[in-house]
Amino acid sequence: MDHAALAEYARSDFTDAAGRWTRPVFRRGQGPAVIIIHEMPGLHPLVVRFADRVAEAGMTVALPSLFGEPGREPSLGYGLGTILKAICIRREFDVWAADRSSPIVDWLRELARALHAECGGRGVGAVGMCFTGNFALAMMTEPAVVAPVLAQPSLPLGGKNAAAIGVSAAEIGCARRRMAEEDLSMIGLRFTGDPFVRDGRFQALQDTFGERFEAIEIDPADARPDPRLKHPHSVLTLNLRDDDPDGPTKTAERRVIAFFKERTAPQDAVAPAP
Repeated sequence: MDHAALAEYARSDFTDAAGRWTRPVFRRGQGPAVIIIHEMPGLHPLVVRFADRVAEAGMTVALPSLFGEPGREPSLGYGLGTILKAICIRREFDVWAADRSSPIVDWLRELARALHAECGGRGVGAVGMCFTGNFALAMMTEPAVVAPVLAQPSLPLGGKNAAAIGVSAAEIGCARRRMAEEDLSMIGLRFTGDPFVRDGRFQALQDTFGERFEAIEIDPADARPDPRLKHPHSVLTLNLRDDDPDGPTKTAERRVIAFFKERTAPQDAVAPAP
């Protein structure tokens, strides 16, 4: 583990009630909680950079490490190795399933419940990235989760699943009901033309959730180039352009942080509409 990347974070281990899984969780900040679920190949420094910015906006960030080595810089070999392990060895992830979420989402729901009880606010925000993108939506069966963000949701894999959302009908039904009854919404982000997040998937989310789904789609020409990626993919991390503060990726980052702030803040801290 690269301790430098996570030097400002406190580590603890969280185990679900059934005792199936124990995973490290890195925390920083104060205020309502936001769970930031890392992308492939793991909890790398640019995921931590995004978490730092959420914490600086007045929230507690919790970074579970689900695969890979916390703090390690991404590389092509490291990424391929992590993907193979997740697909071929681990049982926590259903990478091909079009109609159900991954089992590890149960653990994430329990983490959200525990963080809400501890940190307060109206609820917990959650962002999934890439391999974990749809996890934030599936987590909405936990009442504590009030602000889901799907950043380049890449599961389920496979061309035949290009339009699949990768969560169960029951999870979709719960999310739709909660969005209507509690006036909630969700955000999805992607670069257009991303082969891992095709048009059909975002269209399916739009068709399913209507105006409750806020789609942020960015031209790949506005991405920060990264030699490890043939096509821009990671909106909030690898392809975010910090050198273009008014550009689309930075605007998207600010929108996501504001969304978390608005949705999780205690009710009495929300300014009345003018």
